Amino acid sequence: MGFIEELEEKILIADGAMGTLIYAKGVPKGHCYDELNISAPELIAEIHREYIEAGARIIETNTFGANRYILERYYDLGKRTREINLMGAKIAKEAAKGKGVYVAGSVGPVTRVWESEPSFSPSDLRSIFKESISALLDGGVDLIILETFTSLEELVIGYKTALELAGEDFPVIASLSFLAEGRTLMGVEPAQFAHEFQRLSANLIGANCGTGPKPLLDTVRRIGKIFSGFISAMPNAGFPNFSDGRFVYPATPEYFASFAVRAARSGVNIIGGCCGTTPEHIRAMSRAIEKVRPVKRKIITFYEGKFPKPITVPRPLPPFVAKLKEGFIFSVEIDPPKGSDVSKIIEQCNEFGSLGGSAVNVADLPMAKLRMSALSLAIILKRETKLDIILHITARDRNIIALQSDLLGAYANGVDIILALRGDPPSLGDYPFATGVFDLTSAGIVKLASAFNTGKDTLGNPIENVTNFSIGVAFNQNAQSIDSEFKRLEMKIRAGAHFIQTQPVFDPQTIDPLVEFARYRDIPVIATVMLLSSVAQAEYIANEVPGIKMPKSLIQRLQLAEDPEEESINFSIGLISELMGRVNGVCLVFPQGKFSLVRGLMTRI
Repeated sequence: MGFIEELEEKILIADGAMGTLIYAKGVPKGHCYDELNISAPELIAEIHREYIEAGARIIETNTFGANRYILERYYDLGKRTREINLMGAKIAKEAAKGKGVYVAGSVGPVTRVWESEPSFSPSDLRSIFKESISALLDGGVDLIILETFTSLEELVIGYKTALELAGEDFPVIASLSFLAEGRTLMGVEPAQFAHEFQRLSANLIGANCGTGPKPLLDTVRRIGKIFSGFISAMPNAGFPNFSDGRFVYPATPEYFASFAVRAARSGVNIIGGCCGTTPEHIRAMSRAIEKVRPVKRKIITFYEGKFPKPITVPRPLPPFVAKLKEGFIFSVEIDPPKGSDVSKIIEQCNEFGSLGGSAVNVADLPMAKLRMSALSLAIILKRETKLDIILHITARDRNIIALQSDLLGAYANGVDIILALRGDPPSLGDYPFATGVFDLTSAGIVKLASAFNTGKDTLGNPIENVTNFSIGVAFNQNAQSIDSEFKRLEMKIRAGAHFIQTQPVFDPQTIDPLVEFARYRDIPVIATVMLLSSVAQAEYIANEVPGIKMPKSLIQRLQLAEDPEEESINFSIGLISELMGRVNGVCLVFPQGKFSLVRGLMTRI
């Protein structure tokens, strides 16, 4: 009797977590667990035997992350991709020999959520999948399981690649990882998943990881109403708690036994476990459904019309973006104080407004040096001035949860203009041992704010109200690879950026390529203009501050001047007059304690 034929007659129990047991047996996190197929094959074989003894009828190879991209990028093991997969299959086949147990070749996703680079074309993904799956098939696996995917498109590519290599009749399980809210990290819903694989005439799909038994069962029940083939369910053992240096999962074997019965009665055909599950969980489930027969599910017929395209209503331009397109604006960049007294900053900003200024850029810990929170200062300035407040948001200090939380808090306080930045690394600052977070790139922050502007969070879950952020991004016209800089800018614009702000400009011609780029796309540009107080400051910036190119002629001009500050103002006025025909506004940057330079420029411009 073949695998598919047996599924018609029985509910099959799959094994549980591999990584959890490897970790429990003393291999630290950070080690390449897939590589253990070569360096510690007996350890992997022991885990397989433990699951088989517990009642598993399907065991998965220890190859979840064994694709060329992951192995090379994180472990410098790309050249051993075939060897690792082949050994993984052989170890599992040997453990299952003569025991009536099927071996599933485990294939995980290539891409990682929120990795903006590198990007993979469909042909790239097919090539990577082909290498891993070919080795698993050569090792003799009985089926392939594509598991813990979040992207439907990538899963479909992996599925088609597996069938091309193994044949249309070879068993392939396609499994997505859903969160408790019922969507994957990429926003895929169960109905969308089921509908797509029903269209592909697939035999086996399911859900694994992501959540514990209850929400995962809710998800597979939704899948089972649309998909007419076999379904697998492999939940985590709840949400882990980090205690005494180890991750501890709360769900007991008894709870999993109850889950297995409910899953079987819901028409699930393959039941196993994912993160945190052990042979004891598998043993409990095996015993619980030993005499339970497969249940035929009631299928609801869907057709294309059930999935209408959403109607998009054009949204008005955010107010600040409309203002940029209507005329030329002056803004000034303010660093938060190194203490808690903001009275002088409020005074300076109000004076700037009276001199014709429109907006204030609030920097987010520039050069990674300790200062007051940029968000707190932005909220205060929004309350105490009549200026537009441009809040700089960096990826350095906050994870993806905190970034979303702070953005919603900013919007609730009227701060609705942001400049998305990567942020200077902590190594540059006064706490070089601090940890940089960098969950997202600057393009990721743009995507996040753009999602809020559609009434959803970054995972596609609805929020209670729609925001209307004006989203700005930075551009370094002095980048060593200007082509790469433009590619990153294009990515940010596609993610939803509304305006561009440059690095300090000293020669208008240096931003002419950007001006043409932005004009073609109808994106406003703000040029940064740096005011200088001395020759020493100019030489320091020219030689020690990254990302800025200052012409030697300007330094010489300051050296010859009787009053360098006055000469800097004169130079900046001439520069701005040339920029007015090119850009939509300027952002004035001045040395600490030298607001007089801004005053001098604004009274004469």
